[in-house]
Amino acid sequence: MAILEILTMMIIGGTIGWLTNIVAIKLLFRPLYPINIPIINFKIQGLIPKRKDEVAKSIGLVVEEELLSIHEIIDRVIEEDDIYKIKIKIMQKVNEIVDKKMPSIIPSTVKKMILSYVNDFIAKEGDKTIKELIDEMIDKTIEKVKISEIVEDKINNYEIQKVEEIIISIAKKELKHIEILGGILGLLIGAIQGILVFFVF
Repeated sequence: MAILEILTMMIIGGTIGWLTNIVAIKLLFRPLYPINIPIINFKIQGLIPKRKDEVAKSIGLVVEEELLSIHEIIDRVIEEDDIYKIKIKIMQKVNEIVDKKMPSIIPSTVKKMILSYVNDFIAKEGDKTIKELIDEMIDKTIEKVKISEIVEDKINNYEIQKVEEIIISIAKKELKHIEILGGILGLLIGAIQGILVFFVF
């Protein structure tokens, strides 16, 4: 009989713990929009919908400061091999301009000297110059483009249901673990209560 009572309390405790965590998770998002309780003049709204702007700003800052930066993006886009290709392209373009645009009155030996000088300069200083230009571009991009603001605006422009879908899809497994953990803790509490009741009373 005592075992049956303990098992009953465990089942009740587990069910309460599980349901409590489900409700707590739901209350993060629901109600999506403020509900006014007239008698006590109190508004109820889910935590995340209520603080959507703050959440969006925090996520934006985390993405910019911890996950992604303009430097990293450009570093991935422009690698050493790309700099070499840019340098070769510049050489080809300069050679083409010298060959086609310089007056025919200029002797070919002079043209070759100019091309040789220009190509030699690009070969030696090209990498450094291109990297300096890239650094300038990065600095200007950082001034103009704020990843945190882009992410923040993007989240704020979403309907709150979409934000809920995104968060749940990302943390679905973790939220399920929280529900299960609530059930397990409830079972343990029910077991402890049942044992205490059995031995004390």
